[in-house]
Amino acid sequence: MLGTGMLVFPTLTAVAVSGDVGGSAAVAGLAVVIAFSLCYVLLALALGRERRSFVKPLLAAMTALFLASLPFAHADAFFLATVIVSVVAVLWRRHTLPVVAAGTVAALLVPWAVPAWHTGPGGFQALALLFTSLTCGAFAEIAATNRALVAARAEVARLASEAERNRIARDLHDLLGHSLTAITVKSRLAHRLAAKDLDQAVAEMAAVESLSRQALADVRAAVTGYREVTIAGELARGRELLRAAGVVADLPKAADAVGPEQRELFGWVVREGITNVVRHARASRCSVLLTPTSVEIRDDGPGGAGRGLIGAGKGLTGLRERVAAVGGTVEAGPLDPRGWRLLVTVRQADPRSEGTT
Repeated sequence: MLGTGMLVFPTLTAVAVSGDVGGSAAVAGLAVVIAFSLCYVLLALALGRERRSFVKPLLAAMTALFLASLPFAHADAFFLATVIVSVVAVLWRRHTLPVVAAGTVAALLVPWAVPAWHTGPGGFQALALLFTSLTCGAFAEIAATNRALVAARAEVARLASEAERNRIARDLHDLLGHSLTAITVKSRLAHRLAAKDLDQAVAEMAAVESLSRQALADVRAAVTGYREVTIAGELARGRELLRAAGVVADLPKAADAVGPEQRELFGWVVREGITNVVRHARASRCSVLLTPTSVEIRDDGPGGAGRGLIGAGKGLTGLRERVAAVGGTVEAGPLDPRGWRLLVTVRQADPRSEGTT
């Protein structure tokens, strides 16, 4: 609409030509104005079709036609200059101020400097050029900002989608890794007990069913983003998993030492650490040590190169991402003479931020 409205200025120039000159001069002046208008329409079409190579030649032709119209329209020829300067303000915004200033000064002084035109300074033409071109430049700036904002929103949406996919993949690995490991261990235990203690085997299979239902609920919660992991709950689950795997569990009976802000994170650490012990350690004992700023999981397995492979696995990779998000550190490695340690440490919270002394 703004671009179409610019055709008002050639119309004003055409009216001026009809009033200032007559006969063949009027015909020639009108032809110049019509040619100018056609060039402007072609320039608009070139921009609409992204054919930038045509813009500068058409703009040069419009400038030549503006100069050719001066003998016919006199001061009112600067209405054509308004269109040219506005196009420059839209396409080359960094040149807007000097071009607008030059056009405004020319529209103001040239009519006054040509005595044959019998006019004074072109004040109205200068004001039209100044305000119209600045309005077009401002409109172009707003349009560019809006395009950048749309692109930024699209990028934010893409990054948010990617982050959500990563979160779901990480949570599903952590949730299903723990649950399926527990189901596998309990199924094997039930198989061994079936021949000598049928009641206990049935009890273990009932636990398998319960774990399966819990795993399904955890997956649904992870996908919707509303799952809750706590250090107390993971200690209880871990104790049961280690018992079923035949590993002596030396776990804290309470997690009161851990502050509320770290309970979910430490819960993920305990879940991943105990799952890896059951899967990879071939250990007979597993211990968990808790402090307000750290959680440490140790086992007495053989350690060595085979255990080292889990450091590059998806479980510890996801765990490192969780810990890094709160500015903590993860250490995983063998113990001397045997065993493996997973240690996660976070920064001590500032007591003043909690209103305590």
